Amino acid sequence: MGTYKHGIYISEVPTGLVPMTQTDAALIVAFGTVPVHLATNPVADNTPVLCYTYQEAVQQLGYSDDWEKYSLCEVMFTHFALYNMAPIVLVPCMDTSKHVQHQKNIAVELTDGVGKIKDAVFVDTLALSTQESTEADLVKDTDYTAAYNDDGEVVITAIEGGKMASVATVYAAYKALDTTKVTADDIIGGVSTTTGKNSGLELLSEIFPRFGLVPGIVIAPGWSHNPTVASVMKAKVANINTVFKAICLCDVDDSVTKYSNVSEWKNKNNFVGELQYVVWPRVKNGDKKYHLSSHVASLMNQVDAANKDIPYVSPSNKSLQIDGACTVDGDEIFLGIDSAAYLNGQGIVTALNFIGGWRLYGNRTGAYPSSTDPKDAFINIRRMFNWVGNTLVTTFWSKIDDATNKRLIRSVVNSANIWFNGLTAIGALLGGRVEFRSDENAKTDLLDGIVKFHVYMAPPPPAREIDFIQEYDVDYLSNLFA
Repeated sequence: MGTYKHGIYISEVPTGLVPMTQTDAALIVAFGTVPVHLATNPVADNTPVLCYTYQEAVQQLGYSDDWEKYSLCEVMFTHFALYNMAPIVLVPCMDTSKHVQHQKNIAVELTDGVGKIKDAVFVDTLALSTQESTEADLVKDTDYTAAYNDDGEVVITAIEGGKMASVATVYAAYKALDTTKVTADDIIGGVSTTTGKNSGLELLSEIFPRFGLVPGIVIAPGWSHNPTVASVMKAKVANINTVFKAICLCDVDDSVTKYSNVSEWKNKNNFVGELQYVVWPRVKNGDKKYHLSSHVASLMNQVDAANKDIPYVSPSNKSLQIDGACTVDGDEIFLGIDSAAYLNGQGIVTALNFIGGWRLYGNRTGAYPSSTDPKDAFINIRRMFNWVGNTLVTTFWSKIDDATNKRLIRSVVNSANIWFNGLTAIGALLGGRVEFRSDENAKTDLLDGIVKFHVYMAPPPPAREIDFIQEYDVDYLSNLFA
């Protein structure tokens, strides 16, 4: 028997409309190498780091201008210093038990009590002796000090009154980082059979569980030109946590120095994915040379930020923070509009200095021209499909295992359609809707708890060609008699 009530009572029911979650379509996840020996607060090996400032990136990963050795330093500088964007996830694919060298009896000449060690020394492993092949007999902070200079070298300085003050040569033993031992296999990574821990690109699956952010752009400057690395990047971005999608930016190999050879290289090495944006050549700013993928990723962040963080605008014909395009040797490359258009027609993106300074040029994914389906061939439409799909997943995940009834169906359809109407109103879509269709929901599926919604949408294609048709109008000759 129910409880006897007398008065006014309040109860609540869930809101029929669900506010859509915000997913960052341009969150960059970058894989590579870092000078971790220079970090003041170093992270563990193969640990993704979410950074909102240049300072915290440097503190946790270190920084060096030697970008050929330390590829993620190029990404840090580009993202924070040149484009002023945040956040970014940096993944050091390093194993400090393997990617090192152990040195002994390294002679260090002293001048006025000061010497330098050029190796990438882990300074806490440094041991100094006054004689070769003997145990360390010099004590840090008693006989000498050791600190890094701006070039990443270890400077040892004799302390007055200490043992090192009276010698001209000391002998060093230490552990040093050796990035020449990092291979493509380390960037690709995998799952350890002993510890079960992920490494390399396998860590992409940890980004959302760790940070609650959906990866949008995956890069690996200095490594993405490798066909094996690129193929794994292409596979990983298509199936993140089994439900999310991203895109990957892949550089053409530095050995390709002529624009006419890029297409052949692209097809030969299978850089033809719809989730792949293929870029060539290198670019420069001052005396620094960059992989174009570093700039494109940050530029996409910038363009999205200017459009309410919605990736419906192509990054093509937007300004790059560069002053030239070049080969790896620094030889400048100047493309005409015809050469750049040829590359674009082969699914390759480049840098063009034509009108308005240096700009990114090209809308096509690697799948073009083999695929002309707009959702796979235009980069902004591809990214919109990724972003919409990722947003639908994060928004309606809370509905999993709810009762399959009309309230559930109405909640999903109405909420999504209101969102699509808003995107259409601001021009991010030409139109979009969600339907629950009887012909797509078989009774056997519904009995098994499978519910399908059909999403229709049309992101605006980029205006890649604008034609003006000129004609001589003879009627204007009458103005001679006016």
